[in-house]
Amino acid sequence: MHVVTYAYKIFVWRGRERERAGIIMFVDTSYFSCMAHIAYLFPNSPHTDLPLFSLCSMYDTMEEEEYEFHSVDLPDEPYFCPQVEFNNKPDSLFFNDGVRRIDFILVYEDEDKKDFEKRHTFQRYKRRRETFEASLMKMGMELEATQSVTDEKLMFLKVHMPWDTLCTYAEVLHIKLPIQPNDLSSRPSPWRFFSCITKHFYPNEELITKEAEFFTAPFEKKRLEYFHVRDKDVFFTAAMRSRMAYYILSRAPYEIRGNIKKFGVTKLLDAGVYKAAYPLHDCRFNVKSQEEGCPNERYLLYEEWAHPKSFYKMQPLNLIRKYYGEKVGIYFAWLGFYTRMLALAAVVGLCCFIYGYTTQETSTWSKEVCDPEIGGKIVMCPQCDRECKYWTLDSTCEASKRILCIFRCFLLSHYCPVCFLSLVTLFLEFWKRYQAELEYTWDTVEFLEQEELPRPEYEAKCIYERKNPVTGIKENVPYTACGRCVRVSIGIGTVLFWILLIIASIVAIIVYRLAAFFAFSTKLRSQDLKELQTLKEYVTPQMATSVTASLISFVIIMILNILYERVAIWITDFELPRTKTDYENSLTMKMFLFQFVNYYSSCFYIAFAKGKAVGYPGDPAYLLGKYRNEECDPGGCLIELTTQLSIIMGGKAILNNIQEVLLPWVKNLIFRYCTSAASEKLIPRWEQDYQLQALTKLGLFYEYLEMVIQFGFVTLFVASFPLAPVLALVNNIFEIRVDAWKITTQFRRIVPEKAQDIGAWQPILQGIAILAVATNAMIIAFTSDMIPRLVYYWSFSVYPYGDHSNNTMQGYINSSLSIFNIADFSNNSKPMSTPYNITTCRYRDFRNPPGHPRQYQYNVYYWHVIAAKMAFIIVVEHIVYLTKFILSYVIPDVPYAVKEQIKREKYLTQVILHETNLKLVTRRYTVNNFTFLYLSTQTQIG
Repeated sequence: MHVVTYAYKIFVWRGRERERAGIIMFVDTSYFSCMAHIAYLFPNSPHTDLPLFSLCSMYDTMEEEEYEFHSVDLPDEPYFCPQVEFNNKPDSLFFNDGVRRIDFILVYEDEDKKDFEKRHTFQRYKRRRETFEASLMKMGMELEATQSVTDEKLMFLKVHMPWDTLCTYAEVLHIKLPIQPNDLSSRPSPWRFFSCITKHFYPNEELITKEAEFFTAPFEKKRLEYFHVRDKDVFFTAAMRSRMAYYILSRAPYEIRGNIKKFGVTKLLDAGVYKAAYPLHDCRFNVKSQEEGCPNERYLLYEEWAHPKSFYKMQPLNLIRKYYGEKVGIYFAWLGFYTRMLALAAVVGLCCFIYGYTTQETSTWSKEVCDPEIGGKIVMCPQCDRECKYWTLDSTCEASKRILCIFRCFLLSHYCPVCFLSLVTLFLEFWKRYQAELEYTWDTVEFLEQEELPRPEYEAKCIYERKNPVTGIKENVPYTACGRCVRVSIGIGTVLFWILLIIASIVAIIVYRLAAFFAFSTKLRSQDLKELQTLKEYVTPQMATSVTASLISFVIIMILNILYERVAIWITDFELPRTKTDYENSLTMKMFLFQFVNYYSSCFYIAFAKGKAVGYPGDPAYLLGKYRNEECDPGGCLIELTTQLSIIMGGKAILNNIQEVLLPWVKNLIFRYCTSAASEKLIPRWEQDYQLQALTKLGLFYEYLEMVIQFGFVTLFVASFPLAPVLALVNNIFEIRVDAWKITTQFRRIVPEKAQDIGAWQPILQGIAILAVATNAMIIAFTSDMIPRLVYYWSFSVYPYGDHSNNTMQGYINSSLSIFNIADFSNNSKPMSTPYNITTCRYRDFRNPPGHPRQYQYNVYYWHVIAAKMAFIIVVEHIVYLTKFILSYVIPDVPYAVKEQIKREKYLTQVILHETNLKLVTRRYTVNNFTFLYLSTQTQIG
């Protein structure tokens, strides 16, 4: 064969290879340059396949072109996947030839071994599967099937991506790969002087070695010589290979009906054609692989990260990212950073609680409440109509002491809430810096929305044409502008309907609280109920109502969460977002808005609504005209808010751990018991992974949602529950290891995904932090008794309002309780029985006494307190917001060292592009010279 003909066939073959990949790519100009050289060397060859002039014109045209994506057509002829027997190598990650690496596994049941009655349905499945597998091979993948060891009906299809296919799709997905070692010196760690101590809190460096740092650039096949390729087998990591394999699997067609093309392994999984699709773990989690060259990264992650013995160690984030991908890595990086932030807040909250607990017996206020001569002689008015009885103030002694613990925390830390809320601002600002470092280290700095390709579900429904406002090119979309408006409107309407449903449930719980308080007030303060006398000082009607209502509220919250989760997914699917990031962001906003109302509405009711509109005993306020509004304890509603938070936070943490740990473990245990394998050592790697649980597509979404809801509890209501950071810290320490243990030991390997940041959760966290300033200021001002106490201490305990010579809290209880004449009760609210020696009773409010010209109207103390509360809120909010603004401005989002490294990397990339373009120009100049010489030679011969 002559050289020119051979070169042309190489060109045709390369073009077909790229077409098989589902991509229109114009051939490298090097082929045309080569053919120009050959034409010059053999000018009189009769077998020249292309005229030189057309060759050169094609060269000039195609070197300027780019490539664009289009889905591959169905194969014209059938492809048959080879089937082999298991080679008795349970740890092998390769085909039976021991050379081709397994990049993905597809599992299906052999249709020929199904029941005869359903043979027709399964034959349709078989046709789809065979067409799908033929499409995969046409797109450049290599397949090999192996029968299951434990179930003869199961078949495992092994997928391998050859080098050329990897290079092609690495360019399509803009995967950044190393071009040169990082020559910038890194800053020394400030903890290096304590390395003898800190080294024990880091993973074992002998097991998890530090990887060399490289400058990277988006991969381009025609510039392969500029990339740092030491070994083609490890140039693309296992996570990269799995990501590219899943990209092809998601877009390979399997059926055409009319004008509709069906494609993607996701639909085949939903239809039951395939039972599972997953990348392989590299070994067992607790035993090293016997295969030579296996990195055993799963084993290392278990030993140094997921094992309970490593709970005190820092996370090996680079190895997590390498094994599971950037999306999983960024989640655990954020969770670890958030947990470290909680440590300082937990120390402050714990110290406040200990101080309040140890000094509760020395407080003047608690002494007066618990003193039989003071609190024991103060008769309180009944808190419900007719059935409720009079009661003495000292029955709330224990509740008053618990409130005092929280009140002491106000005096220590939340008297100036700038401290904690500034800490939240610091957390968010330093997380941005840390996230910027991870973006650079993990090569996601330039991961833009334009680089993220559409979801297969979006592409499958693109039937309308429009002009892209950015590129000006016509493109297909799944809906018109009007259709999109309709979809979004339906979604918003559905979300609002469910929010109204939550509000309706809150109203129902409020009605329960009113009815339950009526019942508990009747029973717990009955003088004839001797069996509860030992608990009477601890179980007040308010406490019993609060605990039972909180439990019922928690159950309703969990039920509504389960129902709404499915509704939110359905709405988001109906809206049809373009990319996966758009899909997750849309679902995130829907779910968080619902969860926010669902979890926090009862807390907001107790903090800002309960006890605020109750009237007074002679003219009480009613809900729905029937139920008398709840009153707070004489010490305030703070203890009830703390109870509500404790039950919801604690119950949520326990339930989540049961769902995340116990259920997957039990399912895997049952699955192993049902399979009749004699020993796990005889089961191949792909079948061992099949026995594990499959992580849902939204697995990390629920982890983020859980932590963000917790962040809301910690920040929005920390003023009422100073132990919230402590509980959150303990929970998160376990959460990190539980999540690590779960995905490492109980679940199949996650398909790696690219992620630049935590997505829509970042603005949600910032919104919570801003809202937390207002909620904590109002909790301190309106829910607690801190402002009335301070007003009494500084103004009403001394002249001209008080009789004391010095500022003191003595007499505060008497001044905070108004007097009511029992003769002024209405017929509807008058108690059925009244002790003979009582003419007045006390109630919690600041009103004038009976006989006053403005009896039962607000007194001067009330207006002083209101003015002080409003001033406190305004001053605190302005101080905290100003502090947040200053911290946000002073702390840069990207560290200076990272900026230098990004500039250096861009410079090196520009140098490579310049050198490549220079070679192209030189190559064109050489071809033109060859053309001139060829024409001159032909003229002389002629």
